[in-house]
Amino acid sequence: MRYLATVVLLICTVLAGSLATADNASADVLISVDKSTQRLSVTVDGVHRYTWPISSGIGGGPPSGSFRPERLERMWHSRKYDWSPMPHAIFFHQGYAIHGTGYVSRLGRPASHGCVRLHPANAATLFQLVQSHGNSRTRIEVYDTRRMAGR
Repeated sequence: MRYLATVVLLICTVLAGSLATADNASADVLISVDKSTQRLSVTVDGVHRYTWPISSGIGGGPPSGSFRPERLERMWHSRKYDWSPMPHAIFFHQGYAIHGTGYVSRLGRPASHGCVRLHPANAATLFQLVQSHGNSRTRIEVYDTRRMAGR
């Protein structure tokens, strides 16, 4: 009887450790895109990890709202804009994406057709983070604090 109790205790301990590890591996990722400050912030499981400069759309894009990643593409080329490279693209709404850019000198101000541009190294870091945690555990919030203040 003592042997059986020891085995059951051991199995419960192993299962509890496995569940704790699985919980940590699937932490929630929040990507906040502030079009007014041209900054993207990343929070993982409630802890701020990164803040990077971006370039959002000259015409105000992408639209404000809450989104989930729809698909990830390590390297994509825009059919709509002369096959422009979009490395580490995270597509989230009707063709809008967060991706790396070669136009790093333009980061910090609106410069794109509507996507969210990042420095290529930051785009690679974000891509890997989203890929490792999963689309369902990632939320993308896009907003413009200037418009929110005017309401």
